[in-house]
Amino acid sequence: MLKLAKTSLLAVAVMASSAIASDILVTVNGKNITKQDAEVFVSSSAPNMHFSQLNKTQQDMIKERLIEKVLFTELAKKEGIDKKPEFIRNMEKIKEELLVNMWMKMQMDNAVVSDSEAKEFYDKNSKKFMQKASVHARHILVKTEKEAKDIINKLRALKGEALKAKFIALAKSESTGPSAPKGGDLGNFSKGQMVPEFSTAVWGLKVGEITKEPVKTQFGYHVIYLEDKTEAKPIPYEQVKEKIIASLKQKQFGTKMTEIAKELKSKAKIVDPSKKIDVIKK
Repeated sequence: MLKLAKTSLLAVAVMASSAIASDILVTVNGKNITKQDAEVFVSSSAPNMHFSQLNKTQQDMIKERLIEKVLFTELAKKEGIDKKPEFIRNMEKIKEELLVNMWMKMQMDNAVVSDSEAKEFYDKNSKKFMQKASVHARHILVKTEKEAKDIINKLRALKGEALKAKFIALAKSESTGPSAPKGGDLGNFSKGQMVPEFSTAVWGLKVGEITKEPVKTQFGYHVIYLEDKTEAKPIPYEQVKEKIIASLKQKQFGTKMTEIAKELKSKAKIVDPSKKIDVIKK
């Protein structure tokens, strides 16, 4: 139900404050459309996006939709939609939802988690806050095993920076993979992110080594160079502190809601026609 609060009319109510001139995007028949209105509109369909992150074309499209919304609203009122019984019934439901959502938001805002509680949770659940082991690798992808073996032979006698430089040059000139322009650079990745054959081969290498034999996958034949390897390590507390506090607040909120619901049900007269008893106490 809390999730609903983020995308329901509660968001509109919170955003609908008096707008300063710099927040006004456009005025339609005397009604201001603000940046806050645009943010609500965007978040309702894409929760992780913000109006300010959109390009000009996308922002203009959002403004057009909001202008249309104002004009359609005016037309609906002119045609008496707001006087229809169905509209009035739905408005009552919306008021109830808004009332509950605002109350629940207040309960959530009242949840308090101290830094010491968060740190204690971090210490007791250290395994949950580990940065996975990862590797930084490059590869050269070719169609045939012979091509891969020829490349390995060109690299076999080299070591250190000479090996790395030659590998990058061959990746740019010989590899058929999309990473070829970047010298075959695949960036950092953890176990399980690559196909099994590739993963087994790369995790078996030492830093600065190449695979001694071609590695066959569904994509072709690979020659792999391991540039770096990072062992699993704890994520510093400060990096996860806010997430821990938010999680503990959510847990605290959930527990409180369960307790309140249980108490209210125990005092309420709940009639369920589908059951033989008239009063249900939980």
